Amino acid sequence: MQAKLAPNLKGALMDTACHYLHRAAVAAIAWLSAPMAQACGIALALAVDVSGSVDDREYDLQMGGIAAALRDGLVADALIAEEAAVMVVLWSGSSRQSVVVDWQRLASPADVERFAKSVETVPRQWRNFSTGIGEALIFTANRFAPVADCTRRVIDVSGDGTSNEGAPPEEIKEILAAAGYVINGLSIEGETAQLTEYYRRNVIAGPNSFVLPAFGFKDYPEKIRRKLIREITKQVAQGSETKEDG
Repeated sequence: MQAKLAPNLKGALMDTACHYLHRAAVAAIAWLSAPMAQACGIALALAVDVSGSVDDREYDLQMGGIAAALRDGLVADALIAEEAAVMVVLWSGSSRQSVVVDWQRLASPADVERFAKSVETVPRQWRNFSTGIGEALIFTANRFAPVADCTRRVIDVSGDGTSNEGAPPEEIKEILAAAGYVINGLSIEGETAQLTEYYRRNVIAGPNSFVLPAFGFKDYPEKIRRKLIREITKQVAQGSETKEDG
């Protein structure tokens, strides 16, 4: 049975005939149509940039940094307290996205360690392709159906460049935010000027959304740790928080 179009998304779709907006709306509609038992506090998808500007050493810094952050005591405790569901996606150009660690429920230290080990052993998928942030958002949002019981759904996008292929992220983010997704960013500064400002304007969306800059890939492990603490911990204030942290 086909899901009915939610009123707020119907209006958004009627404003454009673009195919990529339709695909984003499908992801939003699927979420809005799912039952919400709210046994899980947060569904967190970590979307990691592996485009051509990221070399193998930088890839290892990202994946190793995520694994180390998951093992951090504050992060692990927060994940367990929220009964979090977490997934990892690698993304590059418009047709290159892959779930490399599927949804896992983290309810104990053993669960967190198992997930961290899976992350740090993921082989790289691609090396010489463009940067499609909008496509990564669509792909990732379409994978939330198995975690429909989670109260919050967050897409955590990290990357070192602006989108140069596929669906414009500034349009995709609005449809997903209207459906209740929160999109946070980790901008890896160095290759692209004013990347944090780009993420602020074109990528992040939703209540309490934020972008956190990493000053090069060596800074990534510490910043992803800080970012996970911030997005897993329940936010009290309403609205969109777009302040950048150093």
